[in-house]
Amino acid sequence: MLDNGQLDSFRQKLLQLQAGLSELQDTGDEAAKVVELDQTSVGRLSRMDALQGQAMSRERGRRRVLELQKIAAALRRIDAGDYGYCLACDEPIAPQRLALDPAVTLCIECATARESG
Repeated sequence: MLDNGQLDSFRQKLLQLQAGLSELQDTGDEAAKVVELDQTSVGRLSRMDALQGQAMSRERGRRRVLELQKIAAALRRIDAGDYGYCLACDEPIAPQRLALDPAVTLCIECATARESG
């Protein structure tokens, strides 16, 4: 069970992560814009590089959205009093694990079992 000081610390860390990712989302949107296919202004390889960069930017954006969703869910769990408990077995998640990723939803045992099987 986490005490109020730990919960406040995790809340602040989550809010900082959320703010940083939201800021990155705004700058990443520019890189994901449609690539011009005007052959007179850029060569074929340059267009391919631009398309690859665009695809990578879109994937980074998708991952940012997923991470923002995980953070929002963790903040809701804090508000509901359910934060720090494994969603699979309902056992407490080690504070050290939460310190590494405050949005984590599974204890180490359940995460290991999920990965291996």
